Amino acid sequence: MTSATSKYADFEILREQAIALRREGLSLRQIRDRLKIGNNDILHRLVKGEPPPEWTKRPNAKDDLRDRARELRREGRTYDQIQLELGCSKSSISLWVRDLPKPERKRTREEASAIARRGWEVTLQRREEERRRAKQAAASEVGAMSERELFLLGVALYWAEGTKDKPHARRERVAFVNSDPGMIQIFVAWLDLLGVERARHTYHVMIHESADAAAAERHWAEIVGADIESFGKTTLKRHNPKTVRKNVGDEYHGCLVIHIRQSADLYRRIEGAWYGIVGAASAPVPKNRT
Repeated sequence: MTSATSKYADFEILREQAIALRREGLSLRQIRDRLKIGNNDILHRLVKGEPPPEWTKRPNAKDDLRDRARELRREGRTYDQIQLELGCSKSSISLWVRDLPKPERKRTREEASAIARRGWEVTLQRREEERRRAKQAAASEVGAMSERELFLLGVALYWAEGTKDKPHARRERVAFVNSDPGMIQIFVAWLDLLGVERARHTYHVMIHESADAAAAERHWAEIVGADIESFGKTTLKRHNPKTVRKNVGDEYHGCLVIHIRQSADLYRRIEGAWYGIVGAASAPVPKNRT
């Protein structure tokens, strides 16, 4: 008997033993230890085609969905119909039922497309509800904010979005630009916390020339609680006809620019506070003393 033939015979004997142990309900680790197999690739080849025992399968959150999908497939349902009822993706359904026979086509392509659209709408609604719940849960975790927390938040917010001084361009003045009403509201609340009088605020809008500038001014005046007459001249950005703009429609209000008069000292306080935050975050956390 040649060496190759001998190795093949040994493998077949080992495979018979491994399959017998697998059918007795042993896990891969138990078979490996029992037969003294040190190579995982050989171990998987020995039991190839033999399903794992039920007790080794980990519970999965989608087990119920998978079982229901297989049940519907056996009833002759299509992927579209299963998706419509269960609200899960077609890719998941395909994995779950791919070993089952395909049902006979009973609908026209138009009818199937209509079912698919309805199924996708169900999926989109489910995903949107998941997003809403996640955001709602995160918002509820914030709770009340202390003055110190608002102070630190405002410093970080300004350093991310505000005008900053540079060695090559001295700009020791406070100017903040943003299109998010929430960011503007936090910035104004932060200025109030620092005791910056509203009389020192100046505002003006930056917006595309093709948008409704007057409506944008009214929108921002309401956000900051200021008279529209107090706003400076709106800056209009020229529209490039070759560019397809996404920021269009009634929800587009451009950006609001907030300048603070006589703000060199305030700017230095902001910059100093920012460096303090960076230093505190970089310092090692002291161990709790008991």
